[in-house]
Amino acid sequence: MADISNSPSGSSEQPRLRRDMGRVGLLFAGVGSIIGSGWLFGALNAAKLAGPASIFSWAIAAVMILLIGLCFAELGTMFPVSGGVVRFPHISFGSFASYTMGWINWIAAATVAPIEVEGALQYATKWADFTQFHPKTGTHTLTSLGYVIAVIAMAFFVALNYFGIRWFARVNNVLVWWKLAVIIMVIVAFAITAFHGRNFTAAAYGGFAPGGMKGIFTAISTAGITFSFLGFRQGVELAGETDNPKRNVPFAIIGSVLLTGVIYILLEIAFIASVPGHDLKSSGGWLNLAFANDFGPLAAIAGAIGLGWLAYILYIDAVISPADTGLVYTTVTARISYAMGRNGNAPEALTKTTSRGAPMISLIVTFVLGLIVFLPFPSWQQLVGFITSATVLSFGSGPVVLAAMRRQIPDWNRPFRVPGGDVIPFLGLYSANLIVYWAGWNTNWKLFATIGIGFVLLAIFEITGKGRAPKLDWASGLPWVAPWLVGLALISWVGDYDGGLGYIGLGWGFLVNLALAAIVYVLALRSKLPTVRVEQHIEEARHEARVEEEELGLPA
Repeated sequence: MADISNSPSGSSEQPRLRRDMGRVGLLFAGVGSIIGSGWLFGALNAAKLAGPASIFSWAIAAVMILLIGLCFAELGTMFPVSGGVVRFPHISFGSFASYTMGWINWIAAATVAPIEVEGALQYATKWADFTQFHPKTGTHTLTSLGYVIAVIAMAFFVALNYFGIRWFARVNNVLVWWKLAVIIMVIVAFAITAFHGRNFTAAAYGGFAPGGMKGIFTAISTAGITFSFLGFRQGVELAGETDNPKRNVPFAIIGSVLLTGVIYILLEIAFIASVPGHDLKSSGGWLNLAFANDFGPLAAIAGAIGLGWLAYILYIDAVISPADTGLVYTTVTARISYAMGRNGNAPEALTKTTSRGAPMISLIVTFVLGLIVFLPFPSWQQLVGFITSATVLSFGSGPVVLAAMRRQIPDWNRPFRVPGGDVIPFLGLYSANLIVYWAGWNTNWKLFATIGIGFVLLAIFEITGKGRAPKLDWASGLPWVAPWLVGLALISWVGDYDGGLGYIGLGWGFLVNLALAAIVYVLALRSKLPTVRVEQHIEEARHEARVEEEELGLPA
């Protein structure tokens, strides 16, 4: 069958998304998204949960995310379409599966821009009262002034996206070079100025792993570590807008995770080594670490070790880095709703684009949701676990789809092929399960409640869709999606992470999640759509792509 590089969808009566992103542009979309607010808070948060062993938390998270990312690298080169995380399940399992994953994915992506704004304003509290600290919860929440600035920032993201993907790529490339320069500067400056080897092993501080293995795994989900790596998705979501998907998509996905993984591990090492001994002593060790101005932890450490100039740069970067990531996710969130509209799982209005190729109505919806999110989640710390669980859960469908497609369309051209048969897809699904589980029940019950709201909206859309709503393909989606979601909810509820009942301990958590992954994997392969239906879905996307290429005057 022909390559689907000539893809996306809909009538030929309106403009479509532009394909203006090159190899570096797509890589930097991922790197720019990964280096957001996570690195500004993740080093401290991880150290407070796992101590120096948090180095392993970053390394393990990078491997787990790479397992998932490899699956999307193969899918993204097979079907380089915008909003791929939503569209891939649609091709293999139909509308119910794609709607469920799309809803979870959209909620997760739509809440990233708000959390980046919150992160920037928390650091900016150095200059004005944008946030207020609450000792009981250990969080910094937005003040009235903070809310006003947050709204303006969200509006700015939408306005810049209005000018289309070409302008976004130009702005993002410049900002990513800045972000890389700053984070490398921090690593080098910390290591040269204040490297205290004793910090890694001193018994007075709790030793190397004061939180034990549980602390290492908890940090992966709740400290902002996995959250930081989730930006690899840009290589998938923007695949339909790059000039050479076969080359650029794997390069962007794999390259962004490996590059930032090395940087983050080095940053954690530099941070742990540079924390002043008197702060560790007064705090009673790593698990209760606190110091002056820790609302901006890296800048505070820079000031404490005599690097005032670096602290100043970090306070500036604390606005630039999250702002760039917020911009990236505003772009991607709009394209997810665009893809859901193309799949027929959401109102058709979301697919309308401007003459510049920007999905304007989707951007407006993203803006409004972002403002709503500020109300129940007015701080970075309150939102990070929710985003992590939601995003990883939606990504968990990628390995399942890849396994199904290898059986549905085995002869399809795969410019990039993940080796090892079912090994990496299965490990990718297992990794997704574990990351969600480690987030804990207090975070996950909110996620599963949000998924329930999505099903209510689906029912409303089915009733009011006036014939536009597609066939849901219950027999292909429900048999594996329902056991997966229900199983994860139950395991999280009875587990011993953050609010769970504590019936499942550390070791049993690995085994139970492994069993669930195996059950879901088998059920999905048994209930996948027949090849003829898959080819139907592909042909629809190919037709849509040809129309788009003709309209834009691009070579087929």
